[in-house]
Amino acid sequence: MRRSLLSMRSALVLLLAVLTGVGAGVLARLAGSPAAECVLHGAGAFGAAVPFFDRLVAVPAEELTETPS
Repeated sequence: MRRSLLSMRSALVLLLAVLTGVGAGVLARLAGSPAAECVLHGAGAFGAAVPFFDRLVAVPAEELTETPS
């Protein structure tokens, strides 16, 4: 049986972060920034979006390993 390389949650988090980075780069370009600066804006937005969306997207119940204390 073939297993996927990424879980659905990881793929969603990365997709949303990439879209955020591209959006930030495009908005910076439309504001008149040079291309290299737009890439840096996009990379910074991607880096900030990954932990944001990681905490925002719910963890499936089977991945929760907390035990009541």
